[in-house]
Amino acid sequence: MNTLKTLGLAAVLALVSVSASAQVKLKLGHAAPDTDLQQTMSLYFKEQVESRSKGAITVTVFPQGQLGNDAQMIDGTRSGITDITISGLNNFTGLVPEAGVFELPFIFPTRQVAYKVLDGEIGSGVAAQFGKHGLKVLGFPENGYRNITNSRGPIRVPADLKGLQMRVNNSRALNDMFALLGANPQQIPVAELYTALETGVVNAQDHPVGIVVSFRFNEVQKYLSLTQHAYSPLAMVMNDKKFQSLSEADRKIVVEAARDAVAKQREMNIAKEEGMIAALEKEGMKVNRDVDSAAFQAAVRKVWDGFTKANGDKLVNAIVEMSK
Repeated sequence: MNTLKTLGLAAVLALVSVSASAQVKLKLGHAAPDTDLQQTMSLYFKEQVESRSKGAITVTVFPQGQLGNDAQMIDGTRSGITDITISGLNNFTGLVPEAGVFELPFIFPTRQVAYKVLDGEIGSGVAAQFGKHGLKVLGFPENGYRNITNSRGPIRVPADLKGLQMRVNNSRALNDMFALLGANPQQIPVAELYTALETGVVNAQDHPVGIVVSFRFNEVQKYLSLTQHAYSPLAMVMNDKKFQSLSEADRKIVVEAARDAVAKQREMNIAKEEGMIAALEKEGMKVNRDVDSAAFQAAVRKVWDGFTKANGDKLVNAIVEMSK
């Protein structure tokens, strides 16, 4: 009898050991402040994964570039040092040039069109290209529509950009757009942008309203013009080998939690946008809503031509067709 008890106890301990060793631990990093919706989304994803897996999968979130800047986190995710990264889609176009179509100025007339494209066949086709670089796309959250801030005055027509020292990200489309309109684009990491604006290295930049608030750019920029010249998606990506190493049930949990987190982040971004604009006005920022969008669209069409020359016109034509 004692022998049977001993064997039974050993079996239980073995099961506990197997269960403990089978636990999945994921690291998720992003560069946004912990007040940004990227952090809210990350924590929601963590909560959903851990709840649905009953604790078998845990997610540790590292905001504010704790795991490196965007490029370093993307490289880390590809190599497996980091498991999941959320970053601007522009940071992936060096790997997947086709993804640049989503950042073309005025390619998405509404958010609804953007969601339809990104969550549909076109988005899936582009996402598949990430697999060639060791990445599994879990979804496309959003930064939102980009607007221009500067210290000189309101931006109503394209000519108002002439001569501005314009900070841009590494999006070729945005670099081409601002150069075409007479600004002087300079690539500066977002973590260094506040200081660059404060010291006058640049006097203008473009970001969605949420980023202006999160990084407090209103403290060093007087004017916000709601140009909405480009929709700015994010990409939530996972190391593909890590993803494939999960059980089928765990892969389903991760995919569905990411899908729900993306949907929640988009909804919250829309709901908060007008309130954030009002808060910026209350804090003294001059908000300009009088923008000649048609003039901007006509002036930047050559940027589309540059993309189609390099990548073909199939994706652009498909998105235009879905916009009708």
